[in-house]
Amino acid sequence: MSSQVAMAGGSSGPVPPARKRKSVMGTRPWVAGLFLLPALLLLGALVVYPIGYSVWRSLYDADGSAFVGMENYGDLFSDDATFTAVKNTAIWVAVAPALVTGLGLIFAVLMERVRWSTAFKMVIFMPMAISMLAAGIIFRLVYEADPDQGVANAVVVGVHDTFAESSVYPNARPSPESDLKASGGGAFTTTDTVRAGAPALLPLVGIAPNKLPGDPVDAMPAESAGDEVSGTVWLDFRLGGGGEKGAIDAREKGLSGIKVEAVKGGEVVASAEAADDGTFRLPAAADGAQLRLPASNFAAPYNGVDWLGPSLVTPAIIGAYAWMWAGFAMVLIAAGLAGVDRNLLEAARVDGANEWQVFRRVTVPLLAPVLVVVLITLMINVMKIFDLVFIIAPQPSQDEANVLALQLVNASFGGGNNQGLGSAIGIVLLLLVMPVMIVNIRRLRRERRR
Repeated sequence: MSSQVAMAGGSSGPVPPARKRKSVMGTRPWVAGLFLLPALLLLGALVVYPIGYSVWRSLYDADGSAFVGMENYGDLFSDDATFTAVKNTAIWVAVAPALVTGLGLIFAVLMERVRWSTAFKMVIFMPMAISMLAAGIIFRLVYEADPDQGVANAVVVGVHDTFAESSVYPNARPSPESDLKASGGGAFTTTDTVRAGAPALLPLVGIAPNKLPGDPVDAMPAESAGDEVSGTVWLDFRLGGGGEKGAIDAREKGLSGIKVEAVKGGEVVASAEAADDGTFRLPAAADGAQLRLPASNFAAPYNGVDWLGPSLVTPAIIGAYAWMWAGFAMVLIAAGLAGVDRNLLEAARVDGANEWQVFRRVTVPLLAPVLVVVLITLMINVMKIFDLVFIIAPQPSQDEANVLALQLVNASFGGGNNQGLGSAIGIVLLLLVMPVMIVNIRRLRRERRR
């Protein structure tokens, strides 16, 4: 009985000390800290210290000798160049991520419906393999103003000329000896009236004989044609010079296809086009009228759109960015689309939904988490866009295309040498990115809990 009580009372020997607890992974904290130390040192040297120094430097003037407090931050909105950079960065954040995400969604859906999906995916994703520098050079050439060099303007000019008539002889003008005088709007009208039986002479200059379109022939004097009005439109100049001004000389070329109008009281009563030798005939109604060469004969040719001008330079660069990053969005969205339950899509079709309704009310909501990832990633990316703007925008319109990252470089090293202002811009960029990063981190934590 006593032994039982002794056993129940426990052993009277010394109690061993409790063992030190280890972490969940079975590693002591100081060992984990030792392994993390190199990463922490790199984090401090490459992230924490630069941020802290930038905050400190943003409170001083250009050369860092005088404390100016928040003055540099005030200059962000008082300086025209910096304010333009803030405005353009806001445009980038609002437009570019949404545009690229939309294109990626469209391409991802199309990729499931085309026969050569692998080749389609490769073509769309290929621009991601190109550096920003190379893409900038490519699109600088694409947006060239000269249609003979720039692809964009070559397409625009080709479409325009398909639906609109081009001028026959741009930059041509009447000879000083001619009766033709400027009558407004680019047209030229004779000061005297014309009569049947007295051929009219309409000499023009301002065109090189070897630059005439087509295969020009020698000009010929017009013959009298009863009660009709006749005349000749020709180039009153020939290679080598010579001849009489205002008269049709040998080897002077007729201006084929030029339009001639007979005008009475401000109204056109007859019109005709010159033949290959420059001669034309007008009906009897033209007797006693003034002859007019309308402005359509002399208008400068359409040369396309000024893509890199002040008004279009930012949308043009956003287009180049979309070309590069649409493949990135497509791949991520396609991966999300592959995980969508096809039974849900078929059930919606069975219930009578058309393809647009299935896409809008089933596919897009199911892809919402992936779309948010793509959108947030692109928003962070466009806030620091620099290289495309710097390379594509020409110097005359670079101020209009300015963004915060480019302004940071220009203010700090591009002639301004104001590293106080540059540091302030860097801190503002950091503050703009932080909310987006916080939203992304919270979203990732919610997904982990699931």
